[in-house]
Amino acid sequence: MKRIFFFLLFSGAFITNVISQNDSYLKLWYKQPAKQWVEALPVGNGRLGAMIYGDPVNEIIQLNENTVWAGQPYRNENPDAKEALPEVRKLIFEGKYKEAQDLVNKTFITKISHGMPYQTVGNLKLHFNGTSDYSDYYRELDIDKAVVSCSFKAGGVNYASSIYSSFPDQVMVYRIKSDKPGALNFYSTMDRPGGAKVSTSGNNEITLTGLTGDFDKVKGNALKFTAVVRVLTSGGSVSSNDSSLVVKNANDATIYISIGTNFKNYKDISGDADKKAGDYLKAAIVKNYDQMLNDHIKDYQKYFRRVNLDLGITDAVKNPTDVRLDKFATGNDPQFVALYFQFGRYLLISSSRPGGQPANLQGIWNDQLTPSWDSKYTVNINTEMNYWPSEVTNLSDMNEPLMQMVRELAEAGRQTARDMYGANGWVLHHNTDIWRMTGPIDGAFWGQWPMGGAWLSQHLFDKYDFNGDKEFLKSAYPVVKEASVFFLDFLVEEPEHKWLVVAPSNSPENAPSVRPEYAVTAGTTMDNQLVFDLFTKTIKAAKILGTDTELTTKLEAAVKRLPPMQTGSWGQLQEWMQDLDNPKDNHRHVSHLYGLYPSNQISPYRTPELFSAARTSLEARGDASTGWSMGWKVNFWARLLDGDHAYKLITDQLTPSIVPNSRRQRGGTYPNLFDAHPPFQIDGNFGCTSGIAELFLQSQDGAVHLLPALPAVWKTGSVKGLKARGGFTVDVNWNNGEIASAVIKSELGDNLRIRSYVPLKGKGLKPAKGANTNEYYQVPQVAAPLIHSEVKKPELKSVYEYDVKTKKGQTIEIQAL
Repeated sequence: MKRIFFFLLFSGAFITNVISQNDSYLKLWYKQPAKQWVEALPVGNGRLGAMIYGDPVNEIIQLNENTVWAGQPYRNENPDAKEALPEVRKLIFEGKYKEAQDLVNKTFITKISHGMPYQTVGNLKLHFNGTSDYSDYYRELDIDKAVVSCSFKAGGVNYASSIYSSFPDQVMVYRIKSDKPGALNFYSTMDRPGGAKVSTSGNNEITLTGLTGDFDKVKGNALKFTAVVRVLTSGGSVSSNDSSLVVKNANDATIYISIGTNFKNYKDISGDADKKAGDYLKAAIVKNYDQMLNDHIKDYQKYFRRVNLDLGITDAVKNPTDVRLDKFATGNDPQFVALYFQFGRYLLISSSRPGGQPANLQGIWNDQLTPSWDSKYTVNINTEMNYWPSEVTNLSDMNEPLMQMVRELAEAGRQTARDMYGANGWVLHHNTDIWRMTGPIDGAFWGQWPMGGAWLSQHLFDKYDFNGDKEFLKSAYPVVKEASVFFLDFLVEEPEHKWLVVAPSNSPENAPSVRPEYAVTAGTTMDNQLVFDLFTKTIKAAKILGTDTELTTKLEAAVKRLPPMQTGSWGQLQEWMQDLDNPKDNHRHVSHLYGLYPSNQISPYRTPELFSAARTSLEARGDASTGWSMGWKVNFWARLLDGDHAYKLITDQLTPSIVPNSRRQRGGTYPNLFDAHPPFQIDGNFGCTSGIAELFLQSQDGAVHLLPALPAVWKTGSVKGLKARGGFTVDVNWNNGEIASAVIKSELGDNLRIRSYVPLKGKGLKPAKGANTNEYYQVPQVAAPLIHSEVKKPELKSVYEYDVKTKKGQTIEIQAL
């Protein structure tokens, strides 16, 4: 096995560091620099992000800061909607969908029709002298340390660089070293698409400043950003001209990158961008480099190392990451799935930290001014998918920015509810941005979906289900209560069954094949499921907190009048209130299966007919799709307890997106393991990470289910540190495809029900008597009967259920009998 030797200078002394291709199994590594953005490697601290190309001659460090968005505070609700609403509903109920959609486009959508884009700060470029003829190249991202490194040899000199984005110090730090004194020569420049001001100063600094511009009829030139770069060297000299810094004959160089904006919150951009960037930089440069690096790694690892996944090692780990991706579908590389799973956790820690903004459609990494879909928050699934791994993979801290955004959206959405619909509470449609717009955008076909608040509210409930923190529930309750209040006002009786339905709305981004151009309708299955979850969980929260008995009475009455989930003529779960599903429809959105995942309304044990109908629908949709959709389907198949089909979807996800010898791209994965819609969307990474976790542990159905959907290919392995609802931390080991042992720690002290496919033994473990899978969560069921009930019941493995009463902090050790 080839090894690359080079010398690194640490704390003034040379030491030998040997990098081999498999010295760690938690590394993405390559034998060549990145030639395009989707080959570059990401670093981030939640606020500051960078993509590193690793070019020995012309290095590019593409920069992002998570508050750099176009426009400025604005609103986009259309008050004309309120007057038109009765007529729109009348047209829908008369079956005049074209006329209804045309009227929505005319009276609901505003001139601000797209929202604001997330934008790049720009690029730091390092141009090296004497390195064009390089060899022994190696580039890696160590996701255990959150550091990108590069090494190569040129002109008889060994060079090594590293870069990380520090959360404790709020700067990015790049260091490059050579093993011969005075061998380091380069100059640095900065630029930005669309232009920005670049200047230098006498204290070895280069600064890029700019304003984000107008967009979509919203005036810009208001959001200011400042990026300051300071270069410190050992030996040699640093000089400057108007737009670059020049390093000559240095032994090593350390580059500090600090970025600030004038953003304070979604309503206030009165901050001082220069001061913010300057203050972070001043505090960082006086610190010891080794201490900064250690602080960064320690801070990062306290989150990352909570979970360990071992699926086994084969010789495939000796290959570079791009080669492993290319060969995964036809090879034997179980560790690659573990790497991809942990890479998803790395991306979440790196793009979403408490106190910052939530991860957007590209996390925090974007090299454009107008990226695809503006890299906003698409809340008809994509933003939610970003946070699916946060609880189960033990990263609850990372969803705090989402919780804060939901609070802000509730505040902004009150006016939208009042002005557009004459309703109390708050509403959000299918998209938002940093300015927390809540009105519909993009046209009626996509945008007339007032369910964003209902779905995002589920994340607040989920957080409580996992951590049991009543103080958090108390703080979140007003937000979810007002979301429920909106729907109490907004639901309308449909004429045929007298059900209460959402109208107008759509089944996200899809339409029945009988009217493919007209999506606006009433009572879609996903809407019904979302309102059901919102109402029932608000009832539960109110009862836990001992409040709002009058409201809960109203919600309980409304729940009984919601449309039931229905099976259609070919045994499918209907997507619409009418039986309109086309078995040849392979649309990327599978919205009507929300009740299967992420919700728990569809269960193999409580609702077997619906469980079978959901499977029929999913089979009809097919496997091939965009990257994020395949990630969602991994979760679906895990919930369907079919680990082998889930593994097939993981294989589809881990397929190269860039088709060889072609300019064509497909859904899958880029060389840097970013998800491909295409183009890049980070939700696919997060969705697949969540789906992998669901194979080993599920807790949505009244029990902690161990290895519910283990694929047959993973005969032996272990996972440690996953979280289950009820405040349980779970470790599981398995042999020959069955549980060997498990350790469950109760963080809260609560009754624990364990579900397994094999009999278990353990102290305090007793077989469950009269097991009721509704018992733990008190999940009410829709009373109305299925319209089509001649559906075959699924064949399920027999399960063993055990109960144990736990105390706070108690650890339960379990073995297979």
